[in-house]
Amino acid sequence: MNTDLSSQMLTMNSIKTQSSVQIAVFKKQNDMQNELLNTLTQAALSPPPAGQGVRIDKQA
Repeated sequence: MNTDLSSQMLTMNSIKTQSSVQIAVFKKQNDMQNELLNTLTQAALSPPPAGQGVRIDKQA
């Protein structure tokens, strides 16, 4: 009976560790995606540098 209890506790600890790792990985992926979206949004919404967008170059 003691062996069963100890093996159950070991299994539960292993499952707990796996769950913690999965949550940490998911959180990191989410943070990285949010950072990418923020970077892309800032680049898309920023005004063009001075001198660009003033005239249309029809020869280009």
